[in-house]
Amino acid sequence: MKKFELVFIPLPVMGHLAAMVEMANILVTRDQRLTVTILVIKLPLYGKTAEYIQSLSASFASESMRFIILPEVLLPEESEKEFMLKAFLESYKPIIREAIIDLTDSQMGPDSPRLAGFVLDMFCTTMIDVANEFGVPSYVFCTSNAGFLALSFHLQELYDENNSKEVVKQLQNSNAEIALPSFVNPIPGKMIPDIFSNDDTASWFHDQVERYRSGVKGILINTFAKLESHVMNSMSRSSSSRAPPLYSIGPILHLKNNNTVGPGGTLHCTDILKWLDNQPPVSVVFLCFGSMGSFDEDQVKEIAHALERSGVRFLWSLRQPPPKDKFEAPSEYTDIKYVLPEGFLERTAGIGRVIGWAPQVEILAHPATGGFVSHCGWNSTLESMWHGVPMATWPLYAEQQFTAFEMVVELGLAVDITLDYQKHPHGERSRVVSAEEIQSGIRKLMEEGGEMRKKVKAKSEESRKSLMEGGSSFISLGRFIDDVLGNGPEGGE
Repeated sequence: MKKFELVFIPLPVMGHLAAMVEMANILVTRDQRLTVTILVIKLPLYGKTAEYIQSLSASFASESMRFIILPEVLLPEESEKEFMLKAFLESYKPIIREAIIDLTDSQMGPDSPRLAGFVLDMFCTTMIDVANEFGVPSYVFCTSNAGFLALSFHLQELYDENNSKEVVKQLQNSNAEIALPSFVNPIPGKMIPDIFSNDDTASWFHDQVERYRSGVKGILINTFAKLESHVMNSMSRSSSSRAPPLYSIGPILHLKNNNTVGPGGTLHCTDILKWLDNQPPVSVVFLCFGSMGSFDEDQVKEIAHALERSGVRFLWSLRQPPPKDKFEAPSEYTDIKYVLPEGFLERTAGIGRVIGWAPQVEILAHPATGGFVSHCGWNSTLESMWHGVPMATWPLYAEQQFTAFEMVVELGLAVDITLDYQKHPHGERSRVVSAEEIQSGIRKLMEEGGEMRKKVKAKSEESRKSLMEGGSSFISLGRFIDDVLGNGPEGGE
């Protein structure tokens, strides 16, 4: 049996990395002819990523799947004046080239797998050049939703057809609206990710999208047909998008612990789940804002006041922001009570818990969990839907405002606390969300969202069916595998 090797190059941030590793695992489990090598780039700004990579590699490493952690690159001083991610990824091209040479040299035997292609994170299209040198095709993995991909195609067309600086200027106007062909509702300017409203980042990302059209053999999207059918159909039909084949293969979810337990360890996780065991079904609202989500003291106090006034049972993952001059993940508080209103923990002891790191998947899967206040990261959104737990949106950065808009306005699968709040991991917040707004959103989520809750439950069933044999994502992934095997030596025979 001939073997075919795919090289995965993820962006080394938590959400992107976890989804790509899980997809690699699904591929090698699905077809024994496939093997995957994951080339792991080290991003200096994310200190915790190295530990996460180690735990993932220990969990998934097998004969069919391996990790190669690449050397860390120090950027030249002049690159600090440019868009850093662009310079950073470019600096890795020669290292990846050498890694592929070593890989192919080590696989010269008759039973060794043959290199069949690259699967690249949606931000890593510069590595298409390396794939081309080795004569193999590239595929892109879109770790965001299909709606964001459609928006990216549309804005890139506008950028090409018009004065690029005028398009950027238009998107800087918070009162602007974008009519997206695949959406029913126009998208407010505040929902457009700020990568599109900065000259340098917009130019770089539009170059990425152009390479989706001209440089890759297909795009894998972490979504499922019945979630974003209108968007998928619109992109596939549109001649203007010039999209390559699209494969909706989701939801790709890292649902098992696999030793990736957080700072509190297994005992911490067990303690949280025991507390949930003692709560009534569908009674607890879970607040968690992702691996990079944190708030300053003013905002923390507003959340605390809202929870106390609402009287709802709650589980709140609260983490300490990094220093303002450092781009790091939030850390655990030494003593959490000092950031909360005086007496809050004592007054709410009967109905709530404030924790640090949270075992999110296990909490969402628990029958006591009735709602999820989320930053709207796409992995978290899919996890919430998978478990049938409705969301209240509180986006922070990147494309999260757009995802919140799609979930609340376009699909009716969430309620909003806010849609346009912004807080960059290394920057200032746009405003303080008041206790009244938070309390109102929690009430809509836990008391008034009956119809929305039914819709989320239906999507949960659809998401699970999509991955079963004969389901839409199962079939789509099979088409992708057929394409990969057809590219190999002797057409995969």
